[in-house]
Amino acid sequence: MRAIASLAMASFASQALVRTADTLLPQIAADFAVTVGVASIIITAYALTHGSMQFITGPIADRFGKYRAVALACALSAMTVAMCGLAGSLNGLTLARLASGFTVAWILPISLAYIGDVVPYEQRQQVLGRFLAGQVLGQLFGQAAGGIIGDYFGWRVTFFALAAMLAIAALALAHQLAVNPLTRVSRDAPKGPGMIESYKLVLGNPWARIMLIVIGIEGTFFQGVFSYIGADLHLRFGLGFTAVGITIGIFAIGGLVYAATVRPLMRRIGQDGIAKAGGALMGLAFFTLAVEPVWYFAPFATLCVGFGFYMLHNTLQTEATQMVPEARGTSVALFASMYFLGQTLGVALGAPVVDRYSAQPLFIVSALVLPALAFWFTRRLKRR
Repeated sequence: MRAIASLAMASFASQALVRTADTLLPQIAADFAVTVGVASIIITAYALTHGSMQFITGPIADRFGKYRAVALACALSAMTVAMCGLAGSLNGLTLARLASGFTVAWILPISLAYIGDVVPYEQRQQVLGRFLAGQVLGQLFGQAAGGIIGDYFGWRVTFFALAAMLAIAALALAHQLAVNPLTRVSRDAPKGPGMIESYKLVLGNPWARIMLIVIGIEGTFFQGVFSYIGADLHLRFGLGFTAVGITIGIFAIGGLVYAATVRPLMRRIGQDGIAKAGGALMGLAFFTLAVEPVWYFAPFATLCVGFGFYMLHNTLQTEATQMVPEARGTSVALFASMYFLGQTLGVALGAPVVDRYSAQPLFIVSALVLPALAFWFTRRLKRR
């Protein structure tokens, strides 16, 4: 559990980075004198490299050690995230975000794969649900503190703070590697499959292909659309960056509620029920964001989005750790890759819509797609 706690610390820092750009987007756009749609390239760039990097992270971690890979990634990420704070132009920031996407990409999926290795499947959704607390708290910090720090000190200081957190996480992981034998790969242990063989194992599995399609759709219609909530609140209702950050940060509180209730939820409604309820709750929340007459509805909606998202996403994560156990690092990394590539697609398709019509049409589409996706997935899960 100490090893997993250190991974949760790394997850906290990495997820804070993922969500911070959502809150800072209007401020970065104003600083560089561009529209929000143009500035969203920093989200697209990060998601593109974060997603595409997964094609090599999994096989490498399978072969040389998952815990070691996460520790090295944290150290490198501290440097690339600091580069974001030093960027002098939107192009420079975009390049720094590309670099940070390459390094941060290793942290969460390889951590999940490590947990899949050491925790039995029967206990895994509950353990992953608690592990989510690190991710969720990171998102809460990234969204809320990002807005507050941005208001008082500027968006650059936010990136410097995140770089410091990643450096601290790297030190904690390095300590576990030194003192905890469960984090190290035995020299006598057989090496994992090579990259080509790993991909054959994963892509040749029909259930794995279904999982990759489902997570790609979720990334497009949840993550890609969620990125515009902060900008919508600022442009439609005139909210300041601090208020935007706090409102979006309530999303993470929904995740914490899920992490605290995952065990009783598993007992009462089971895995299928959790996923279905999550999809329905996200649909209701996105519809509320689309039609709300005043911004006061937004905190409640983002709370419901957070609770519903983690209900569905944690179920998908649990299945991802088990879809190809013999190539777990590769399968979980591909799973994460499809999620971030879906986000890339969602942000890119949404940018012209937001600039021309506002974000409301995007919210309506997500309100329809996400519940349908959850119900379709659970039907396939039952058949399996």
